[in-house]
Amino acid sequence: MTDVIAPADVALPADGFALFPDRSVVALRVHGELKDLSTTVDDLDGVEAVTIDSPDGLSILRHSTAHVLAQAVQRVRPQANLGIGPPVTDGFYYDFGVDDPFTPEDLKAIKKEMERIVREGQRFVRRVVTDDEARAELADEPFKLELIGLKGGGAESTEGASVEVGADELTIYDNVRKDGEVAWKDLCRGPHVPGTRMIGNGWDLTRVAGAYWRGSEKNPQLQRIYGTAWPTKDELRAYQHRLEEAAKRDHRKLGKELDLFSFPEEIGPGLSVFHPKGGIIRYEIERYMRERLLANGYEVVNTPHITKGDLFMTSGHLQWYADGMYPPMVLDEVVDADGHVSREGQEYYLKPMNCPFHNLIFRSRGRSYRELPLRLSEFGSVYRYEKSGTLAGLTRVRGMTQDDTHIYVTAEQVKGELEHSLEFVLQTLRDYGLNDFYLELSTKEEGNPKFIGDDRLWAEATETLRQVAEGSGLELVPDPGGAAFYGPKISVQARDAIGRTWQMSTIQLDFNQPERFELEYTGPDGEKHRPVMIHRALFGSIERFFAILLEHYAGAFPVWLAPVQVVGIPVAEEYGPYLDEIVARLRARGIRAEVDHSDDRMPKKIRTHTTQKVPLQLIAGEQDRSGGTVSFRFRDGSQTNGIAVDEAIEKIVAAVASRALISTAEDLA
Repeated sequence: MTDVIAPADVALPADGFALFPDRSVVALRVHGELKDLSTTVDDLDGVEAVTIDSPDGLSILRHSTAHVLAQAVQRVRPQANLGIGPPVTDGFYYDFGVDDPFTPEDLKAIKKEMERIVREGQRFVRRVVTDDEARAELADEPFKLELIGLKGGGAESTEGASVEVGADELTIYDNVRKDGEVAWKDLCRGPHVPGTRMIGNGWDLTRVAGAYWRGSEKNPQLQRIYGTAWPTKDELRAYQHRLEEAAKRDHRKLGKELDLFSFPEEIGPGLSVFHPKGGIIRYEIERYMRERLLANGYEVVNTPHITKGDLFMTSGHLQWYADGMYPPMVLDEVVDADGHVSREGQEYYLKPMNCPFHNLIFRSRGRSYRELPLRLSEFGSVYRYEKSGTLAGLTRVRGMTQDDTHIYVTAEQVKGELEHSLEFVLQTLRDYGLNDFYLELSTKEEGNPKFIGDDRLWAEATETLRQVAEGSGLELVPDPGGAAFYGPKISVQARDAIGRTWQMSTIQLDFNQPERFELEYTGPDGEKHRPVMIHRALFGSIERFFAILLEHYAGAFPVWLAPVQVVGIPVAEEYGPYLDEIVARLRARGIRAEVDHSDDRMPKKIRTHTTQKVPLQLIAGEQDRSGGTVSFRFRDGSQTNGIAVDEAIEKIVAAVASRALISTAEDLA
């Protein structure tokens, strides 16, 4: 943000252009609300400049570029109906109702039109309109007409619609040419950059996809054009380079190439199966996590996959999360010989969460304050009916396994347990090779009925989490309105090897679930007290964490996670038995090792296992056999020759035990 430094000769009232002549300023923030740069202010109290390279400035730039896209589409396809066009992470999209899908030739024509619109230097001009005026001006835009009816808060429940209509008034933005002619217009809340020239040449269109109107499969399917926009061409090129690197690391691509997992059509969308190599990686991820849990005072529990619906009524999930749950199964109905129902059936649900089950375990008998903190942990499979358009490999699935922990504490233990949980999370993530973190504090949105419970308890929980987060020394970023319906949370955000941010672990403080389940413990005073509940998921889900690690390492895992840790490659067939003996000794030490006895020549074997990202290749010929040695070959092609077999085995075992990432000869030195 740029502080207000009004030139001495600027008299108030004045607009943003007069106050901030710096061309990097694209908008104003007035008492926290974003406004166009053309907005006039009477005084400087609460006025800030929004620069194009700030998070808000980038969103404004990208939303403005989405308008240029929509104008260009209607030049190329005049009959296209306008949907919505919000900014998203690193870019924007716009949805269109068209008879035929966009072709590559269409996209080329659209990009040329966008370039013309940018060069024209059209101004974005805001107009306040009544509902009737908006309907008259947008009579040929059925999707926009529907959005007008959402004014007053309904837009918040529709993906991206809040950029179009707000709670108080409707506005239309005209794109005005230099001669004053209106070139195009769109229903929009704004704000926008002052003019299209500010968009410059730091943008591009990236892809086309299908999308259901308002995110519902019951509505028409639209064509969605995605794009990206940046302040400069250099920043665009850097982003495109990151995309290229991300494409190489795409876990869906690597999963197929390395034979790790798949999504069989016979099972259904969003439901994965792990193949043997993927299964062993997953096993190692879970095994180490279980070791950490047991070593840190957690107790392992197990709960079923389904339950009667009453449980989720008690927890509040059926009231607040039903859209994300699979529909119920009606079971246990009893019908007599005459067809009369003698006992009504009951609704059973696949569980979307584990916490209600853990509450029942806590409540299964009387509890004493001496048992607290009670840390119940489960690798529990849950099922969520994600919309098909949101599914994305292992990062967004319908069936997943959560490493779910629920901790029950006294009020006095809350802060200490939160600190313990956060340190546990950070150290465990470091052990998996993630080291670059910041924290996000998700709080409730005042007045939103989604958030249940006493405001005083919410405030207390939020402040406690804030103190713990700040005490960690990590950067803390606010996330207003992002809390769970029952309480605020801290999220650990981790940056991967190419700088992308992933939400990892969450720690949520909950005063409401113990109240709803009437959980109690006996205090030192002999009286009954209500525990406080902490929700902690370190991975989020095993599937998603698997995908993140796969992309972080680009498939070249540390030795301890690699599905095949060592492969023996004989220079000729006669040296196979020598390597078999070495591999047998490695297996006896718990190492996943094998010998390649295929008919391929040695160079091809090396290429094959390098492509499969095996961390350690052991090569042996006559000199090694006669000398009792072996040669190491590494992922980068480097090699260390003539290592005594006993020494080689100890180096390999040590690399696994230390969870080392071995890619070069120096890494194993």
